[in-house]
Amino acid sequence: MAIRYDKDSHGIVLLTIDMPDRSANVLNEVFFKAFIEVLDKFEADKSATGAIFVSGKKLWIAGADIDTSFSSVDPAYFFEMSERLKKDLRRLETIGKPVVAALNGTALGGGLEVALACHHRVAINDDRIKFGFPEVGLGLLPGAGGVVRTVRLIGLQNAMEWLTQNKKYTPKDSLKAGMIHTLATDHDHLIAQANAWIKANPEGKAPWDADPRYRIPGGDPRNPKIAEMVFVAPAMIRKESKGIYPAPAAILAAAVEGAQVDFETASRIESRYFAKLASGAISHNMINAFWTQLNQIKKGQSRPQNVPPQPSKKVGVLGSGLMGHGIAYVTAAAGMEVVMTDKDQASADNGKQLIAAILKTQVERGSMPQEKAEGILSKIKATPDYGLLAGCDLIIEAVFENRELKASVTKAAEAAMDQAGVFASNTSTLPITGLAEASIRPEKFIGLHFFSPVHKMQLVEIIVGEKTDDETLAKAFDFVLSIGKVPIVVNDSRGFYTSRVFSTWSNEGLKMLLEGQHPHSLEMAGLQAGMPVGPLAVIDEISMGLFDHIRKQTLADMKASGEPDTRLAAAARGDHAAPVIEKMLSLKRPGRAGGGGFYEYTEKGKHLWPELTSIFMHGEPQLSQQEMIDRIVYIQAVETARCMEEGILRNTADANLGAIFGWGFAPQHGGPLQFINSCGLSAFVERARELATAYGERFEPPQLLIDMAAKGQIF
Repeated sequence: MAIRYDKDSHGIVLLTIDMPDRSANVLNEVFFKAFIEVLDKFEADKSATGAIFVSGKKLWIAGADIDTSFSSVDPAYFFEMSERLKKDLRRLETIGKPVVAALNGTALGGGLEVALACHHRVAINDDRIKFGFPEVGLGLLPGAGGVVRTVRLIGLQNAMEWLTQNKKYTPKDSLKAGMIHTLATDHDHLIAQANAWIKANPEGKAPWDADPRYRIPGGDPRNPKIAEMVFVAPAMIRKESKGIYPAPAAILAAAVEGAQVDFETASRIESRYFAKLASGAISHNMINAFWTQLNQIKKGQSRPQNVPPQPSKKVGVLGSGLMGHGIAYVTAAAGMEVVMTDKDQASADNGKQLIAAILKTQVERGSMPQEKAEGILSKIKATPDYGLLAGCDLIIEAVFENRELKASVTKAAEAAMDQAGVFASNTSTLPITGLAEASIRPEKFIGLHFFSPVHKMQLVEIIVGEKTDDETLAKAFDFVLSIGKVPIVVNDSRGFYTSRVFSTWSNEGLKMLLEGQHPHSLEMAGLQAGMPVGPLAVIDEISMGLFDHIRKQTLADMKASGEPDTRLAAAARGDHAAPVIEKMLSLKRPGRAGGGGFYEYTEKGKHLWPELTSIFMHGEPQLSQQEMIDRIVYIQAVETARCMEEGILRNTADANLGAIFGWGFAPQHGGPLQFINSCGLSAFVERARELATAYGERFEPPQLLIDMAAKGQIF
């Protein structure tokens, strides 16, 4: 049985949710079959005085079983599914006997909706337990009464934070918000409190059922304060979602409309909005990326299956600068001992001070206790002495992008570290196979490309060199998972995957500026395409000097290695956009760190540098917004397809999630290969050829896409 039924001498039934053959409880047909059976039994049992739902697993209920519930694109299917779930939960809520959710684990999404249908909620006071609605992050809204009950429980304004922010809340936070009623110290206390509440409340009714005069906390939309919030909320949501993501606006509409009608009508309103979102392309793309493919990655799709777990115990980090101190921090936060080196003690100490500043911010925000912060800092030894790397089973080099320097630190570290350990380079562009030439054990050499800021960015790109063995890859993969990051695995090449494709869209923005497109229109096209910032803003953040250095260094490396300098190689370097960089550098506007670039930076914020229009615009015809959006999105998708064709990428999941988490590729498309799928391969090839004819060979679709289109295949 997925739900066990145990009744005590007082008639209180303990309903233990423990789904067989599952690591976590989820909402699916198996659950609801068992749920209806225990409701039938509970309702018919005249001696049953109340019920307590508790979990037999670590989590309470993780949410809906998305793999089995979201394969359709029919709105009617999703409307009926939503109504059926609501019917079952409403039956629980109106069963006439008290029901308590004893929350001994995390309850997210549909799991929290089940808890809200209970009359009382008690949770163990443990910060590892989380509550929240992650549906908005999948392009959805809670479809089993979550919108209706949350609004009626904590009010419209507070409900919007819970429903639209994709946040996870601790039991303390949830108690303060009013989503749960009491906290318990441990499991026994949890059940004791649930029993006591049932004995004190024999009828058991939701507040909106117990009192016909019940009013939504804070008032409904007729209240002047709420009306003001409702008036400005659409503009705020549009600003936040850039008008791309429909879920936040749908949640607002369902909440506001539902607050003005009775409970049953509000539930049907919620079902209609849920069905529209769930059957749409955006939710399909986001579920495919953030659920299906992310789970494939985390389950080790790209990890060698024949290698046992390879835990890391003592990690050396070479360099304490921007990347080095961030890598040291996330490693120590995961519980590992860290030795962080630099050229001298002062530089190493400065890196540790940067880590201390990150921890101080966490403590001040209340997201980390002081004792934990001190414990993390104590795990990090800052030193210029490479001898202290003795015993390190993993070394991560994070020094400046210079071949000679990287070779020097590689040799010094390998002489001191565990001889069976793995050496990794955090290079963002230099081929791993070439860097491994400095290693005495190239089979134990690998790339670990982190993104800045390390403690915030989720992705790590693992680069496999020509001689890298499976045990080394497995160790790198296990390390990335252990620090809470998302690992993707790619084969070695210049720029790998993320650096190579990231540069295409920013360079395309520069090329359009060079063509005379208005800077503001360019930036808006980037935002409307779904990128986190516009192309000019992202280059300002990275710095034009770095862009120029990478382009010139790449050209020098290609000449040294004898690589052919084709037109596509020139496009990948950004030669077509180089005149803009050279012009801005000549004007001493290298970017934000240099005091200004495409933008002016003041205490009040930033704005585009007014001189850009006079420098780059000379009356040329202006492209439509959609044409600029297409150029920004298609150039990334075409280059990703080339990486698949060349064997740099190993699978679709790594391509899609690497793009989204690595450089912010438009999440609503579910990744560049999913974007190609959504367009249809034949239509994509046709449009890419149009862009190639108009703007250059860099848009020409690779043969892989042409062949797949001819065969009717998709990624």
